[in-house]
Amino acid sequence: MDFKISDIELYLIVVLAIFLWWFIRNTIKLYYGKKRRLKHLHKFAKEGEVESQVELGKHYQNGEIVDKSCQRAAYWYHRASLNGDSEAKEYLKKFKNKKGNIQC
Repeated sequence: MDFKISDIELYLIVVLAIFLWWFIRNTIKLYYGKKRRLKHLHKFAKEGEVESQVELGKHYQNGEIVDKSCQRAAYWYHRASLNGDSEAKEYLKKFKNKKGNIQC
């Protein structure tokens, strides 16, 4: 069987097209899965679940999936610390400067 350069290029294009389709499909699934998880975190955090409040604060602090917002992160850490979470209290201390203002 004699392969020509054009045949190899055609196979390469087909393989790259399949890979590109797979990559885009899985990236979209991952993105929507994370958005769905964040939506559930908001729901549980509003209901008072401490772990969700801390996790949501981390998302806002690091800018994961959501826009980075120190005020929102501090808000969720504050709510979790009011529910008695010591980890949230430590995170909240890091945010506050000497005047009591929130800073990153």
